[in-house]
Amino acid sequence: AEQAVIGLADRIFTRVGAHDDITSGMSTFMVEMTETAYILNHATKSSLVILDEVGRGTSTYDGLSIAQAVVEHLHESSRLGCRTLFATHYHELTALAERLPRVRNERVEVLEEGETVRFLHRVVPGGADRSYGIHVAALAGLPSAVIARARDVLTELERQRPLEPAEMQLGLPMEMAPDPLRKELEELEPDALSPLEALQKLYELRSRLHS
Repeated sequence: AEQAVIGLADRIFTRVGAHDDITSGMSTFMVEMTETAYILNHATKSSLVILDEVGRGTSTYDGLSIAQAVVEHLHESSRLGCRTLFATHYHELTALAERLPRVRNERVEVLEEGETVRFLHRVVPGGADRSYGIHVAALAGLPSAVIARARDVLTELERQRPLEPAEMQLGLPMEMAPDPLRKELEELEPDALSPLEALQKLYELRSRLHS
């Protein structure tokens, strides 16, 4: 955009790009987390926050968990609740708009024409339901053999997914089956046991845990 009207802001915080800090011995992910932490600890309700791909520097589930927690904190913290642009490739995060009243999904429109895509560079309402990484790789000039192999691998990975995948229910903890060992530990009265009885009980519980 050549210009934008954003209203008054006390500060603009950005976490964009990916780089390590060799002189300080910090990995790309550590740099990302340090910068994100600074934003979360110093932004106010009047700030403008721009975050790009938080969580990409670690494993998928770790990254997704961190990204969701950051969005929720920005939305729900009594000190924050500030205007935020949060770009992410985690499609699962679009579900947050269903339960967080001030979250809205926007995506960059893509026109698909057979095996090719055109990036229209137009922001429209709604969340993206797929990625275009292989298409971008082709545009970047990767050899056609690599692109073809990547498509084959992607097809195989998608085929291995269950027909009805158990998608992550963001923000809705799963109801776990009661754990008999946990229940027994909660009901245990340590002060009522002698040292020998406590040791015997510990060995018994350990044996049941590994059985």
